[in-house]
Amino acid sequence: MSKSILKVILPLLLGVGLVWYSLSKISVPTLIQYFKDADYSWIILGVCLGILSHASRAYRWLYMAEPLGFSPKFGNSFMAVYSAYLINFTIPRAGEIARASILTNYENIPFDKGFGSIVAERVADTIMLLFIIGVAFFLEFEFIYAFFVDKFNPISLIIGVTVLVLVALLFLIIIKKSNSKFAVKVKGFISGLVEGALSIFKMKKKWAFIGHTFFIWTMYVLMFYVTTYALPELQNISLAAVLIGFILASFSIAATNGGIGSFPEAVVISFSLFGMAEDPSRAFGWIMWSTQTLVIIVIGGLSLLYLPIYNRKK
Repeated sequence: MSKSILKVILPLLLGVGLVWYSLSKISVPTLIQYFKDADYSWIILGVCLGILSHASRAYRWLYMAEPLGFSPKFGNSFMAVYSAYLINFTIPRAGEIARASILTNYENIPFDKGFGSIVAERVADTIMLLFIIGVAFFLEFEFIYAFFVDKFNPISLIIGVTVLVLVALLFLIIIKKSNSKFAVKVKGFISGLVEGALSIFKMKKKWAFIGHTFFIWTMYVLMFYVTTYALPELQNISLAAVLIGFILASFSIAATNGGIGSFPEAVVISFSLFGMAEDPSRAFGWIMWSTQTLVIIVIGGLSLLYLPIYNRKK
C-alpha cells in the first residue's frame, strides 16, 4: 500500500476508532440530552466568532497576494478558505492544495506562488499557537508545576526535564551535521519557519497582517471559551482548562480528518486534568466539534457551488 493511500486511510480509521471509543464512554441518549439542554445562544455566538476568524483569515491572505503583484477579490479568498476546510475532511491537508488551485482558477495566481503564500500563512499560525502555549504556561505556571510535582517525584522530574533538554540539544546537533533525508527535511522545516516569520516583517502592511493574525487566534480561543457556557456544568471552568483544552483540541484536528473522534477526547483529557466531570466534558467536545463542522459543511459546500457563479463574468 502506497504512502499516499496510508496518509488518507490511517487518519480516517483512527477517527472512526475514536468515535466508537468516545460513544462507548457516554451513552447516545445521554449525549443527545446534553445537546437538547444546551444553551444555543452561546453556541450561536461561538459559531459567529468562528466565522469572523475565518473571514479575517481570508482578508489576511490579501496582504500575502499583494507582494506577488495580484489583487484578488475578498469573496474568492473567503470561499477558498471554507472550501479548503471542507476538503480537509476528506483528505487531510489537501485543503491547502485545493485553496491554491481555487485561487489559480479564479484569480489567475500561479499555483506555486499561491501555495507558497498559504504555507507562509501557516508559519504565522504555528508561531501563534506556540505563543498561546507559552501564555498558558506563564499564566498557569503554579498549577502546571504543582500538577507535575503531585504526579512525579520532584527529583525525578528535574532529572527527566534535564535529560529531555540534553536529548533535544543532541538531536539538534546531529540534525545540523547530518545530510540524511530526514535531517534535510527537519532543517528545511526549521529554515522555512524562520524564513516565513521574517518575511512577514518585510511586507508593506505587516502590522495589519500581524493584527489579523492576533485577531484570528483571539476569535479561536473566544469561540472555544464562550461555547463552554452552553453547558451549566462547565460555566465555572478555569482559564487554564480552557487554554489547555483549546491547545489539545487544536492538535487533535491534525490527528484525524477535521478532528473527527479526536476532538471530543482531547477535550476530555484536558478538562479532566482540572477535575471536570467526563460526561459534560465529552458532550461539550461533541457540541463544539459538530456545530463548527456543520458550519464548515454548509458554508464550504455553498462556496464550492457558488464560486463558478460568482466568477461567471470572467
